[in-house]
Amino acid sequence: MMARRKISLGELAERVDITPANLSILKNGKAKAIRFSTLEAICEVLECQPGDILEYQSDKKE
Repeated sequence: MMARRKISLGELAERVDITPANLSILKNGKAKAIRFSTLEAICEVLECQPGDILEYQSDKKE
């Protein structure tokens, strides 16, 4: 969504009021959780729905 909206990680971090390091953790799928307020702010800036930026991945090893 960031590429579609032509917004950099730094700009998104500033507009969402989150550190670039924490946003990078979210972007790279390393986060264990996200606050609804943060998700809401990201979706508002990117003009998208949570399902546009979230993907379910099971922790189970097959």
